[in-house]
Amino acid sequence: MTWRPGLRAGIVLTVVVVTLVTTVAMALTTYHLQAGATRERFTAAAQAAFDSDTQQAHQFLVRSTDFKSVVDGVAEYMRARLGLTWALVNFTPTSGPVSVSRDGMYVPVAGTGWFPGQLPMSEVDQVRDRRGSVRYTVDTPEGSQLVIVGEVEPGLLLAEFYNTRGIDSELATLRTRLAAVAVLIALFGSALGVLAARAIQRRVRTAADAARRFGAGELATRLPVQGRDELAALAGSFNAMAQRLGESIEQLRLKDQQQRRFVADVAHDLRTPLASMVAAADGLQSPDAADRARSAELLGSQTRRLGGLVEDLLEMSRFDAGAAELRPEVVDLAALVSDAVEVSAPGTGIPVRRVGDVVVLGDPRRLHTIVRNLVTNAVRHGAPPVDVTVDGTETGRVRVTVADSGPGLPDDLTPVVFDRFVRGDRARSRTEGSGLGLAIAHENARLHGGTLEVANVDGAVFTLTVPRGAVEHEC
Repeated sequence: MTWRPGLRAGIVLTVVVVTLVTTVAMALTTYHLQAGATRERFTAAAQAAFDSDTQQAHQFLVRSTDFKSVVDGVAEYMRARLGLTWALVNFTPTSGPVSVSRDGMYVPVAGTGWFPGQLPMSEVDQVRDRRGSVRYTVDTPEGSQLVIVGEVEPGLLLAEFYNTRGIDSELATLRTRLAAVAVLIALFGSALGVLAARAIQRRVRTAADAARRFGAGELATRLPVQGRDELAALAGSFNAMAQRLGESIEQLRLKDQQQRRFVADVAHDLRTPLASMVAAADGLQSPDAADRARSAELLGSQTRRLGGLVEDLLEMSRFDAGAAELRPEVVDLAALVSDAVEVSAPGTGIPVRRVGDVVVLGDPRRLHTIVRNLVTNAVRHGAPPVDVTVDGTETGRVRVTVADSGPGLPDDLTPVVFDRFVRGDRARSRTEGSGLGLAIAHENARLHGGTLEVANVDGAVFTLTVPRGAVEHEC
């Protein structure tokens, strides 16, 4: 089974690995740079000392003649260099004893202190070929040795041995210190990683807990937005999502309540005409002609009532489905309102007052339906006189106001008067309306890009506002 670390462990491991790798890389780089500089300084100092010895040995040979051979003269000078390991290799017979080769090595003819008994032929031959000095290192029981070989006189080579024990010890100390520093930095980075992981994990757990609570139905759950980092952006996104989901869920709840009320109201409104129609149908079988006439009249009125209710329900379903069509044309709104008043309240003599330019671009059938519903509502539920005004004094819109002199709307009915199947107790008892008239009027106004509002000013005042150039809106 593959092990998958949690968030906290993953962050800590990441920080530890990054810190450790970075620290080790820096330590190794520092060590190599320091070791290279130290060895270069040591080599440069050794080379300077060697060059000085070859020159001084040559000068010694020139100034002094108290020696048997050139080899003896150089050996005498080098013995004065206390604490230095050296060796001489001679290939010129006139300068003294000649070195011999053995197993790829040259045997020195003179030396002081401890030195390897033989010198590599390959290194010595390089000096003979190019007349310069050669450096190489050898491992000895006393530690690593830097060997510099160069020519003192033609055919006479000097080899000096410089013990690197000091710089090796210095570099070992440097390695130990860098390793200790790397360990301390790694531990410090690990501690910071644990603290950072704890802080991040706490915020992530807070977000997870908020998501669980939101999923359990606590729609008011929100995350605190702290700082400007990615987690703050996540919290902001979560809050925005929660806000939208909360609003959507609340709308669904309202829709569900509306649907339940819709079903109940439809069942209630259908029960009465259906019961009356059943009774009227039974009455048609009566032998009494008067009873049959009354039954036929009742059957006709209830059928018309049922047909009107079905038509209103179909209209609302078109609004819900977004299938309601707007067929705009140029309309004289004052003339349309006058006709709607005459159709809704014939013989009442309700005056229509016209002010300004009242020509609009709208759907005459839907505008007629709006005004007809408003006038019918004022006549049925209000009290005379009823005033109707068409005001076109504003540049971009026309207002139609229908005001009655009745008691006005109850306070609890005003906010929901345009909802479906909303009727006051008084209205339900006195009329046979479906409770859909004002809802349909409101949807038709919205379809025109207008508004329909209500207020109580010495009675109920309904105000329809329609833009002059209507814009089609989806329901």
